[in-house]
Amino acid sequence: MQVASLWKTLEEQLLPVFAGYRSRLSELPIEIKADRTLLTEADVAVQNLIVREIHRVEPDAVIIAEEDGRTDQRKDVITASGRVWVIDPIDGTAEFVRPERIEFCSVVCLLEDWQPVAAFVLGPELGVGRSPLVIRTDAAAEVLLLNEEPAPKRTSRNGPAWISATRSSDDPVRAFDDVAKQAGYQLKKRTSSQTLDMVRTAVDLTGHTEPALPAFDLFWRRQQKVWDGLAGLCLGANVGLRSVDERGEVLPLGPQLLSQAEPTFDSTVMGRPETVSWFLDATR
Repeated sequence: MQVASLWKTLEEQLLPVFAGYRSRLSELPIEIKADRTLLTEADVAVQNLIVREIHRVEPDAVIIAEEDGRTDQRKDVITASGRVWVIDPIDGTAEFVRPERIEFCSVVCLLEDWQPVAAFVLGPELGVGRSPLVIRTDAAAEVLLLNEEPAPKRTSRNGPAWISATRSSDDPVRAFDDVAKQAGYQLKKRTSSQTLDMVRTAVDLTGHTEPALPAFDLFWRRQQKVWDGLAGLCLGANVGLRSVDERGEVLPLGPQLLSQAEPTFDSTVMGRPETVSWFLDATR
């Protein structure tokens, strides 16, 4: 199945939905989930739309979605033979509900043989003049596009050195924070969309966003839900980045992890191989 047509359909249908909800944010009830992330009617509506369109092209699709409310083992994932769709309807809901913020997106990733092979990331207001940015990749077709044009890969550092390693305000300061600063890195402190931080580690968005957003040399998270990370990992693999956990081991994708109600990586580290090696040495 060619995913490009699905991605185009999702872009066309999601943009007016986002515009509608963003025009009435003051009327939108906001819930706080058990993990302290936010949930709105928009998250559910966007997820339902994406699920509907995936089922339209693949009626028997096995889908893991952030807001599916699962609390038990995902038995359909165990029998999926490695082909699974993973959805984050709005990554960065805390940004979405603030009219002045733009760092939120919809995310879909397709896995085959338990590995991410295609991904779609829609930032409805991320571009210049609050225009949409669409990043999509298809490993089989060797495609990586930004708004239908070949996406500029981050082949060298352009500007200050940044690491995406946000933490909650009540989390203790990590020993690594000082190590990174001594090495000349600036640390992103404000939590927004994890997927977009991974995009900014893999793709050069210089000149495509307003205000300008810094690129990252490294992405690092602990306890990352798979719907926050798989599309980013797919992009990273496409451009030759290294993705491991804090022990330097390959991330454990497979039925054991993905069949959990909330599949979660213990830790995620993604960046250029030499930067990841430095990080692993610096944190041991």
